[in-house]
Amino acid sequence: MAPRTPGWLSARSLYWLDATPRRYPGLPGLWSQEQGEVVIDPEEATTSFGGESFDTVRRLAQADAPDDQRVTAGELEVGITYRDSYMIVVYDPDAPTRRNLSGVPVFEPNPDWVLTGRYEPYESSSPIKLGSVDPELSEHTYDSPGLVHFQHAHHTCTLRVLRSGGTLHTVFADGTSGVTTYSAGRSLVISDVGEDGRVLLDFNRAVNLPCAFSDNFPICPVPPPGNRLPFAVEAGERTPREKTG
Repeated sequence: MAPRTPGWLSARSLYWLDATPRRYPGLPGLWSQEQGEVVIDPEEATTSFGGESFDTVRRLAQADAPDDQRVTAGELEVGITYRDSYMIVVYDPDAPTRRNLSGVPVFEPNPDWVLTGRYEPYESSSPIKLGSVDPELSEHTYDSPGLVHFQHAHHTCTLRVLRSGGTLHTVFADGTSGVTTYSAGRSLVISDVGEDGRVLLDFNRAVNLPCAFSDNFPICPVPPPGNRLPFAVEAGERTPREKTG
């Protein structure tokens, strides 16, 4: 059986790359960015990307790739994400956040929270700037291909949709945010779009943002103003026990 990819709980540190090759604490090699590419000098460490090992300088163009593309560097994994410039997240399977997690509370599954929506694509993708959970960080640009309209009770709602690696998803807040769910909001993957534009919004699958588990993700996006729902979505993941808000 292939080893599992370390998840958010294994995040140990986050760094923004610049044009100067740098060593980072505990991470093998030299890391930098140049002309839209990540530049990795493994310096004799066992390093690989996409199942291919390399022992000389490797350049990776990942600006248009899905978030968190993984490079193996020694015993660690490094996730590469582009947000106007490149950042790397170092994953360590032995990180305290992973060892000490006591579980993620969830609401009981409820079929009433499986809603039908209508996807309205833009004529062309529209970039959207979203703030980060750390207000001291600058806004970052995301690809927004359209909107999803849906109804719940007497509310007619519209969510701004994001796209990463071909997957449609959204970030939202609601009446539970900061009460029983993580204060910054949650994320929801949207189903494939049907021929008639219909999509399913299964809020039972709403999940916490990575920053709910680790302080190493200060760039988690906050929902745009229109994505703050005027009711309580009592479905999906609740606040991790290790967090208070």
